[in-house]
Amino acid sequence: MKVFVTGVAGQLGHDVMNELHKRGYKGIGSDIQPEYSGAKDGTAVVTMPYRQMDITDQAAVEKILLEEKPDAVIHCAAWTAVDLAEDEDKKEKVYDINVNGTQYIADVCKKLDCKMTYISTDYVFNGQGETPWKPDCKDYEPLNVYGQTKLKGELAVADTLEKYFIVRIAWVFGVNGNNFIKTMLKVGQNHEELRVVNDQIGTPTYTLDLACLLVDMNETEAYGYYHATNEGGYISWYDFACEIFKQAGYTTRVIPVTTEEYGVSKAKRPFNSRLDKQKLLEMGFQPLPDWKDALARYLAVIK
Repeated sequence: MKVFVTGVAGQLGHDVMNELHKRGYKGIGSDIQPEYSGAKDGTAVVTMPYRQMDITDQAAVEKILLEEKPDAVIHCAAWTAVDLAEDEDKKEKVYDINVNGTQYIADVCKKLDCKMTYISTDYVFNGQGETPWKPDCKDYEPLNVYGQTKLKGELAVADTLEKYFIVRIAWVFGVNGNNFIKTMLKVGQNHEELRVVNDQIGTPTYTLDLACLLVDMNETEAYGYYHATNEGGYISWYDFACEIFKQAGYTTRVIPVTTEEYGVSKAKRPFNSRLDKQKLLEMGFQPLPDWKDALARYLAVIK
């Protein structure tokens, strides 16, 4: 299997390339930089080919994908700076990346008759209530520009293709890039206490585990919408912070606060990021490991 992966300088794309390498598949990585600019851990970044590609350049997308002729495209590239996406001078660029870029890739996948995997987010929902969102739920009401553009990216894929996997994730962490865990460890070194919200509920997603699932999916034809986060139940950001410090051996005190008490951010955040993952089991896929186990493995790598 030959797989083209976008966004390999990010957390997930990097791990997908490494997983492809482990399984003996041919992976072609791409990102906007002329050369690979992510973490170099001696595996995929050295042994697999890399193509510079700006996904907002329709002609470049078509040229490169038609040259490579992959069996599958795993589309990890996206604008993910949620608050920055709210700035008026950034909205057009966010749309161009998350919507237009996705459409360009989907169009070429249709020409090639190849599979496409689109990485989406819990932000496509309105984040209200306490009921976990099901993968095939269509009650979309994204709260912010990021969620709105990711939803339009979903629809671009689903309306264009039949061979697609749309995989929604939440609270992502990986070696290659910044995330909540790295922020907590950095802040915890210099502060005796910090405030973390306890009324936004979800589950973390370790990109190393997710990458395994995505490659598993692309070995099948079980197309459709999926939710994929680590197992271990639903928690708050406060719960997550407490466990991070516990496992890291920090004595930092974590004070639970509401989103209102913490202060308003530019972009509205969902209170309910619970994603129902039962469909994974129903379709024969292995659920991701417990998030506490994922955290322990992750800390062992980055510390």
